[in-house]
Amino acid sequence: MRRALRLRLIEALRPSDLQLTLLWAGLVGLCGALISVAFRALAQEVQELAFGVEGELVAGAGAVAGWERVVIPAVGGLAAGLVIRYGAHLAKGQPSTDYMEAVSLGDGTIRVRPSLVKSMASLLSVSSGGSIGREGAMAQLSSMFASWVGRRRALPKPRLQLLVACGAAAGIASAYNVPIAGALFVAEIVLGTIAMESFGPLVFASVVSTLATRALLGGKPLFEIPQFELVSYIELGPYMVLGMLLGAVSPWFVRSLRDSERLFMAAVPALPMRLAVGGAIVGMFALRVPQVWGNGYSSIDAILAEDWTWQFVGMVLVCKLAATISTVGSGAVGGVFTPTLFVGAACGALFGSLVHAQLGDLSAAPSAYALVGMGSFLAGVTHAPLTAILMLFEMTRDYGIVLPLMLACVVAYYTSRAIEPRSMYAPKLAAAGPRATLARPEDATIRELVRPPPVTLRHDAPFSAIVEHFVNYRHNYVYVVDDDRRFLGAVSLHDIKGSMAEPALSQLVIASELMDPEFPYLEADCTVGAALDKLMRHYGERLPVVDGHGGRVLVGTLSKRDLLLTVGMRRES
Repeated sequence: MRRALRLRLIEALRPSDLQLTLLWAGLVGLCGALISVAFRALAQEVQELAFGVEGELVAGAGAVAGWERVVIPAVGGLAAGLVIRYGAHLAKGQPSTDYMEAVSLGDGTIRVRPSLVKSMASLLSVSSGGSIGREGAMAQLSSMFASWVGRRRALPKPRLQLLVACGAAAGIASAYNVPIAGALFVAEIVLGTIAMESFGPLVFASVVSTLATRALLGGKPLFEIPQFELVSYIELGPYMVLGMLLGAVSPWFVRSLRDSERLFMAAVPALPMRLAVGGAIVGMFALRVPQVWGNGYSSIDAILAEDWTWQFVGMVLVCKLAATISTVGSGAVGGVFTPTLFVGAACGALFGSLVHAQLGDLSAAPSAYALVGMGSFLAGVTHAPLTAILMLFEMTRDYGIVLPLMLACVVAYYTSRAIEPRSMYAPKLAAAGPRATLARPEDATIRELVRPPPVTLRHDAPFSAIVEHFVNYRHNYVYVVDDDRRFLGAVSLHDIKGSMAEPALSQLVIASELMDPEFPYLEADCTVGAALDKLMRHYGERLPVVDGHGGRVLVGTLSKRDLLLTVGMRRES
């Protein structure tokens, strides 16, 4: 009786695969937030100790001498290049894998040492005025931690990839205080799906990360603006035009970043010197416009607050574009998310000034067009309109912006796609890789998804051994095999619970008498499509897999969740 109660308690408290996935996603989200907060603090310390610049980078650039505006980013770039070059020895030849590549093309493995080296290089570039964002390093470090945890837990490939994706979502959510957009960015761009099998854990990780970040740094929206208002329906026309214009400009911006990389590599082959030259170019523009330092966040604030004339906005836009292209082209490690938002804000503000001059009181202030411009340009560059819409909404928390923002972002997306089918992230996501073999479920087999075989029982195992198995292992079924490990059937935990109070059974009944000989199984050369069909008709979480040569030798198991994740996260080449 005591053993029966214990077994019932174990069954009731046993976590499902989904619950375990959410648990690990929450852990990754919490640690991702802590990593992001630590990176912010470390960047500030490096900025102050190494370069003597306190507070916001733009304010610091305006406070130092002219020659220092050139030297500081050049020295920072040189130091970052040296870290990358000599950090390769620390990495001991391990490949440096971006989180997008690890999820979309790889097996979810992100090595710790190469990631730390690249993040240190990013820290130096960001702290010394490079025109890039820090969100790239935050997402990479969070993903690296998620990969490390998943590999220590020996998670199968689909779940490891999902956990790495959760790390990326946590990093982005923490960087911008945007829990929904952080999850949607990874789902829409990296995974290419918003199926709940993957989207649910992404949201959970993003929410935990955002809550932790708000607890440590405060919960204010990223941009505090006056309440947005659609002054008249006539404005919808200009907003659509703005989306079309920024959608047309987006491919040029992406191509400029790629072309600058080739130009820098041809002109300055040595990486440390290339990064130093890129930093010096940023410094040259900073002589005239110190606002080119940094990722552009403070400049966006100034545009939204309408502190600048349209002439100054135009001058900063040109210089910031050149500085961003130079920084990225030189090979600096970092994100371009915030610089992209700045370009959209500046273009939107200039367009809004023109519209306001023509329509007067029938149009909103230029700052409203700046907000819509941010989302439109982001949608055009990333080809992720849903992410752009939700990110701007979460950054401002103003529902009034949603209607014109949705309209402009969709127009920008379709315009950009018509000109250039590939997004800014296409080079990382479109290359052929291991996942290409699973592009067609009807043609691919399940071999790489099969887990090692679980603990089994012989067909003549007594009832007491069956009970002991369910007490010791977290399974709802125990697989029964013969002396040659041929699969014979399965015993269900649910079926034996009613017999637990009958001690006589422990000596009279054996496994072959309790098992279901018609229990479904899969063959190792079964296609993904056929396996999915059989698993979806099965009540349990997994099915046994046999060798597929007619001998029914048990070789492992296949999880329903692993298969759904693999199918859901697949990206057509």
